[in-house]
Amino acid sequence: MAQNYEQLLLKNQLCFPMYACGRKIVSAYTPFLKPLGLTYTQYIVFMVLWEKESVNVGQLGSTLHLDAGTLTPLLKHLEKDGYITRARSKEDERVTIVTITDKGNELKEKCKDIPAKLASEGSPLTEEEAAEMYRLLYKFLES
Repeated sequence: MAQNYEQLLLKNQLCFPMYACGRKIVSAYTPFLKPLGLTYTQYIVFMVLWEKESVNVGQLGSTLHLDAGTLTPLLKHLEKDGYITRARSKEDERVTIVTITDKGNELKEKCKDIPAKLASEGSPLTEEEAAEMYRLLYKFLES
C-alpha cells in the first residue's frame, strides 16, 4: 500500500513561504544596515531601546521573540562597542537591565530613513493587504 506524503511537499508548507519571506526582508535591509555596521537583529534591538531606553533582557527577548542564546552575545557586542550598558537590577540581581547610551541613540538619526527607503523600493502588496498580513502574522506570533 502506497503511503501518502503530500504533507511533506514543500509547496504544502505554510512555514516555508514565511521563512523565505523573512530571509528576503532581512536581505532587503542589509544594504542600509551594513554601512552602519549593524545586522538586522541588532537593528530590531535598537528599535526597542530607542522606544523604551531601558529594558530587561527577558522583556527584550519576549518582545523580539529571541532566546537568551541569541541575545547574550549580541548584547555583549553592543556593550563592547559602547551602544548599550548592561547592569543587574537593584530589585532582583537575576535580572539584567539593558540601557541605550548616547552613542546608541546617535544611530537613531542614521536609521530614521531606512523604513522609507525600503518602502520606496515598492511592495507587491496593497496597503490593505499589508495591513492584513501584519494582523495575521501577529495573530500567529501571539498564539
